[in-house]
Amino acid sequence: MKHPVDVYVGKRIRHRRWMNGTTQQQLAEAVGIKFQQIQKYETGMNRVSASRLWDISKVLDVQISYFFEGLNDSVEESNAGGGVAGDVLTDKEALELLRSYYAIPENQRRRLFDLARVLSDAA
Repeated sequence: MKHPVDVYVGKRIRHRRWMNGTTQQQLAEAVGIKFQQIQKYETGMNRVSASRLWDISKVLDVQISYFFEGLNDSVEESNAGGGVAGDVLTDKEALELLRSYYAIPENQRRRLFDLARVLSDAA
């Protein structure tokens, strides 16, 4: 059975890898493993060792703490039967939207954000 922490860390790895535009193959090569192992980490099937997480954090250019941000809320919600928080990050369309959003220059991104807020209030 998958442990909720392993699933959460795996989702954070996948999210950061995807946001960087890094493939599973590229990440695997950079840390010296096969891409299938990255797949297992990302799904929570295999637990990521501390040393491997250290290597992954260096390749993905984040602090180790990144992989655990929001974990307490997620595990509590999961234990309550609500699923893992941030499941929206498993939706390819949502991830693509997020990546595109951050590719927009900051001043334009702010205007787009304000527009989205107005539209969601009107809905």
